[in-house]
Amino acid sequence: MSTEPPLIAIEHVTKRFPGVVALDDVSLDVTAGELHAIVGENGAGKSTLMKILSGVISDYEGTFLLRGRPTDFAGTRDAERAGISIIHQELNLVDELSAAANIFLGREKRTPLGFLDERAMTGEAETLFAQLECRISPQETVSHLRVGDRQLVEIAKALSIETEILIMDEPTSALTESEVERLFRVVGRLRERGVTIIYISHKMDEVFQLSDRITVLRDGRVVVTLDRRATTPRDVTHQMVGRDIESVDFGGARQSGDVVLQVENLSLPMRSNARTWRLKDISFCLRRGEVLGIAGLMGAGRTELLECLFGTSSETPQGRIVVEGCEVSFAHAADARRAGIALVTEDRKRLGLFSQMTVGENITICTLNAALAAGLISHRREAQIADESVQLLNIRTSATNAPITSLSGGNQQKCVIARWLHTDPKVLLLDDPTRGIDVGAKAEIYQIIDGLCREGLGIIVTSSELPELITLCDRVLVLCEGRLTGEFSRDAFTEQAIMEAATRT
Repeated sequence: MSTEPPLIAIEHVTKRFPGVVALDDVSLDVTAGELHAIVGENGAGKSTLMKILSGVISDYEGTFLLRGRPTDFAGTRDAERAGISIIHQELNLVDELSAAANIFLGREKRTPLGFLDERAMTGEAETLFAQLECRISPQETVSHLRVGDRQLVEIAKALSIETEILIMDEPTSALTESEVERLFRVVGRLRERGVTIIYISHKMDEVFQLSDRITVLRDGRVVVTLDRRATTPRDVTHQMVGRDIESVDFGGARQSGDVVLQVENLSLPMRSNARTWRLKDISFCLRRGEVLGIAGLMGAGRTELLECLFGTSSETPQGRIVVEGCEVSFAHAADARRAGIALVTEDRKRLGLFSQMTVGENITICTLNAALAAGLISHRREAQIADESVQLLNIRTSATNAPITSLSGGNQQKCVIARWLHTDPKVLLLDDPTRGIDVGAKAEIYQIIDGLCREGLGIIVTSSELPELITLCDRVLVLCEGRLTGEFSRDAFTEQAIMEAATRT
């Protein structure tokens, strides 16, 4: 047996935030060269632990040993110098900079005369994107990239550091199946080089495909560390949530009603690209009490379709949009809201949350008129409205005046859904609504979607996970390169049939 100390040892680490103990006496170790998975529900403490390891958080109780020596990072640069880099779950990119500039931010390459070496950074960024087998221009401004491409930039950024330890915090949450496969090939090459990987994911198939050992966190404590070969996904899930997660049962078939949304020959022009159209001749209808899924690979046009329906597309779409028999045209999201359409965006951090506001303020911000008294906002009425949503959607928070950032990802998402439900929509658009959310919270959001649908709401949902669409939807539309290439009813769709349509050019 080896007498070498573990590469990383965490001993009795505790981290407290106001009103919350994020980590409670956590101890675990990671051996050199292994892929160690850390799993747990949102709010279990995974990301907090990773922020300690990567130098983002330096104020905590307990001991962190690296290569057998007590270590205390003052910041991320210290961690990088020690050979640790991290791919964050919540993307930490500067929107106004290019992909290449983001990759080398703070580590810019310079010429012998001290000027920025744009050519060298662009060339290395191209090499990194080639390793990831993706087509992202190093000169593209990050704000113009979709969430999946932004996540690939974050991954390239971490790979650009010659690292000995790579922390991957939900690296596939916005990637398609083909992009996940490419990332796994990169992981394999890193392991061949001897890189130690700490891998956080809610996806049990990934954890069991990649890991050597699995540590389960629950409520800020280590529950167990298991050899991957000696356990099963069901056992790990049970350890994560303290109960079995059964398959979602919606209690029988839904009954759809009248057509609430009709889309005819919707097309979206695209600038500066060989293809003329981002979307071309899309036609479909949505009925009350129906969940309609939109499937497709990254770049197929799923998000663009929802943006057209909500009046936030980058270009003016062509075609007809009819809501409850009335043709509409949206110049702004406020127009769509007045027509009864609501959108929960795929990028919760950047486009969904007001991070400086409280839970209650995030819920009520679109409907403050309901909290007015004598022309002024009644904070008591506002709190009452927020409390009703907290109870209705089972949002786990210490109080409605708690910071929205203190909530787990799943509970933050419930707050965004609650906000739009207060607008009394006729059509609810959900763009990848469970991205980065654990299995327990996913099941709760599925039940919320089903309940809203049974109350007569028409719902359109996109997802990068085909099993999710198959679980939730009554019908599935498939997009490929901006065109509608398939439509399946519940009794006809399978993962294979959807994937065949998604790759049909």
